Amino acid sequence: MTALAQEIIKNFDQLPDTEQQKVALEILKRLVKSDFPPLEEEDLVLSAEEVFLSLEQQVVV
Repeated sequence: MTALAQEIIKNFDQLPDTEQQKVALEILKRLVKSDFPPLEEEDLVLSAEEVFLSLEQQVVV
């Protein structure tokens, strides 16, 4: 991930939950219109693992 992308993620994480939801919805709308190749199964599994680990940390804290 580029430094710019990392900065965007950092700024996103600092937003209140309601703003994060709005930003995520806008990004998803744009992704639906994009012509990306299908994700590989391994990429999906790794992404899911990251999400679950992140959610687990939020529950523990």
